[in-house]
Amino acid sequence: MPAVRRLFLVLPLLLLAGCGGGDDTTTGSGESPAPRGPASAELRQELARATKVDPADFPATEGRTLRQVADGLNGTGTSVGLATSILPAPSPRLGFGVLDGENAFVYAPTVVYLARSENGKAAGPFPAPADLLVTDPPFRSRQAASEKDPFAAVYAATLEARPGTYKVLVVSKVKADLVGATAEITVVDPKDDPVPAPGEKAPAVETDTAASAGGDLSKIDTRLPPSDMHEVSLKDVVGKEPVALLFATPQLCQSRVCGPVADIALQLKKSYGDRMTFIHQEVYVDNELNKGLRPPLQAFNLPTEPWLFTIRKDGTIAARLEGSFGFAAFEQAIKAAL
Repeated sequence: MPAVRRLFLVLPLLLLAGCGGGDDTTTGSGESPAPRGPASAELRQELARATKVDPADFPATEGRTLRQVADGLNGTGTSVGLATSILPAPSPRLGFGVLDGENAFVYAPTVVYLARSENGKAAGPFPAPADLLVTDPPFRSRQAASEKDPFAAVYAATLEARPGTYKVLVVSKVKADLVGATAEITVVDPKDDPVPAPGEKAPAVETDTAASAGGDLSKIDTRLPPSDMHEVSLKDVVGKEPVALLFATPQLCQSRVCGPVADIALQLKKSYGDRMTFIHQEVYVDNELNKGLRPPLQAFNLPTEPWLFTIRKDGTIAARLEGSFGFAAFEQAIKAAL
């Protein structure tokens, strides 16, 4: 039985030589809502700046290559860790984290450039606003991101790309410096994407419920404490009412994002639960890695986790998000299904 590949935001990637050290955007302007939660004053200020991205503050490509854009940067010491693995053309969502030289998370206005190679003509800058992961205290699990956790937000950019392999240059404006890091991505043809896409019918699969678990939520929810998003099975509501379906394993996920996204779902359920059904589906049989995937993940052909699908009343998928996503992206996905 296949195993889900877990995404690691904290893996530094090789920097582009000469670069000076290194979903989707939430609105058309690349701006995300103001930070939520009682984060420290310093962190809140950094996050506030990181959620507002003006591409005019970054170098225009002006026909230059990716290497030439990188050579024009004046800062050093960052790297990037990717948080998405399936990037379908023509508008792939690239989620990622930015790290400094000591592997601490960096929050600053950030954009993405891309090209077929380091010496290829660069496209961009594509805004990548930070999206907050910190929920209000009543909705925090023991696996949550909090105001004491440096992992408080993630970045995401919507790119424009045809199928193929690309170099990406992630540039952040840290105080007066422009610092950059690179990674390589593969954009796939939508027909080669194994995961159900927006516009397609959602698989009408049975998901685990409190009833199917005999009332023992620990069997179907590794969140501490378990949530109340196990009231109904997807099969019983799909095609009848809007649904937000989250695949995540808060305790077993090693990317540090499954706990926060489950908490975000729970907080948004308070605002939207009267208009759509929220379902959380665990990943591994009996919550044991070596027993393979639960049937709902196999039905959706999921190669990674976490994933979010929002589904319209007619049963078609309105939006999907892979990997790390915050309040803004989650709420936008909800609205797409209503």
